Amino acid sequence: MNFEISKAADFKTINWSGGTSTQLFIYPPTSDYQRRDFDFRLSTATVEVEESDFTSLPEVSRKIMILDGAIEIIHENRYRKKLRKFDTDSFEGGWKTSSVGKCIDFNLMTRGTASGEILALSIEKNKATTISIDGKADYLILYVFSGEISLTTNQEIHQLQQGNLLVITQFDSLNLKLSGSKDSEVILSEIIL
Repeated sequence: MNFEISKAADFKTINWSGGTSTQLFIYPPTSDYQRRDFDFRLSTATVEVEESDFTSLPEVSRKIMILDGAIEIIHENRYRKKLRKFDTDSFEGGWKTSSVGKCIDFNLMTRGTASGEILALSIEKNKATTISIDGKADYLILYVFSGEISLTTNQEIHQLQQGNLLVITQFDSLNLKLSGSKDSEVILSEIIL
């Protein structure tokens, strides 16, 4: 099993027409978002304008989760959906998509044979939760949106602060015990390549 922790200072933030986007992780590491040659990419975005258009990303599948605020996402000629905290939507990057409302969101983008799921966990201070992972995923990634947690696995304890990203690879199956040092919100991503 391999653990890698990144801190908020390690991430690259770029401006886009409606706010900012921060890349949390991209695979393979030599890929580039602008070239669209990634298998998967995790990012957060801040939508600072009331109405915004999503970047067209043909051949990219997207999952979006609201972390703060609320939006109505509009997929032209398909459907509209209101999204509030921890609500998700899955859609194709080639769709003409726009939104109304301001928010902070979490994004998973996949290409080719890569696929994934995202899940939000709320962990109260001094409480713990255990997650069992079956080993089908190639990557298990935890992003601490708020708070502070300790993670215990195989007798090892890792402290994760707000803004930290933990990437776990090379595992068969595992049980993760997450304990809240503060009230915390964690986003869990499982990726299959």
